[in-house]
Amino acid sequence: MSTVDSSEQRGILVIGAGELGGSVLDALSRHDDAGALTALLRPSTTPQGTALRADLADRGVAVVEADVATVPVTELADLLRPFHTVVSCVGFAAGRGTQRKLTDAALQARVLRYVPWQFGVDYDVIGRGSPQDLFDEQLDVRDVLRGQTTTEWVIVSTGMFTSFLFEPSFGVVDAATRTVNALGSWDTEVTVTTAEDIGVLTAKILMTRPMIANDVVYVAGDTITYGELADIVDRVGGAAVTRNLWTVPYLLDEVDCNPDDAMRKYRAVFARGIGVAWPKATSYNGICAMSTVSAEQWARDHLASGTSAEALAGQLDRLRLMVSRGDGERV
Repeated sequence: MSTVDSSEQRGILVIGAGELGGSVLDALSRHDDAGALTALLRPSTTPQGTALRADLADRGVAVVEADVATVPVTELADLLRPFHTVVSCVGFAAGRGTQRKLTDAALQARVLRYVPWQFGVDYDVIGRGSPQDLFDEQLDVRDVLRGQTTTEWVIVSTGMFTSFLFEPSFGVVDAATRTVNALGSWDTEVTVTTAEDIGVLTAKILMTRPMIANDVVYVAGDTITYGELADIVDRVGGAAVTRNLWTVPYLLDEVDCNPDDAMRKYRAVFARGIGVAWPKATSYNGICAMSTVSAEQWARDHLASGTSAEALAGQLDRLRLMVSRGDGERV
């Protein structure tokens, strides 16, 4: 549990306000004891950026600006220093080294509490040298945080973002041909959680008293097998899908032949079934009896039942366009 002196609290900073950051800010704004909220955004004068800032202002969220990918660590630390809690919602799309950089800045700023962007799989269990080399940086972050005592930290492991499981570029659900491609085996499990549920659960974890500190907290919107996923697509689409099995050796060969393809790397990691799933019943939300959106509920909410393959593909493509973050931020 935390040793943070609540009298020193000066507000919460959320880095990023995309799919995940927006959900975290929205959930925190519903907690009266969350205090002042601020979002760190990349400078923008686009209509979308202006609209986002107006929306945040309407919700009482202040804005500071910096491009975390290019600003020096010392300047980034100066921006983080006024806040007692920093929640990073900037993922792999910001570029290699960004996760270590943000962690270094948080420690230089001596923030009291830091939530790194680890909203994904169990990197400890997956270990170093996995097919997805980006994951090693996440282990670097954990090593740095565990090796110091000044800043308390909380890691929220969420599994894959639910929307990513259905995204065309990931290749598991192929709506155009009504195909589901299983990764590893039909019994391989994957844990998924919606961005909205991650926001709610992260806010709840942050507001828990006594504070949770220096720990990994597991949440799970749903944990299903790829066989169950195919059954869901059957039911939601109103017709049987074609089922293909992509084995671990096949997917590893795909990585060897396409070493710069991030999606193939993700598929190979998830196909192994190691560190990518945990029981919902023993998750934080399961123990606290908090309701979350299941994979089937998400599919029914976003994919119309009985539509043609073309219409279903169009809906999935529109979902992809709605997501402003990079693919790597949802796994």
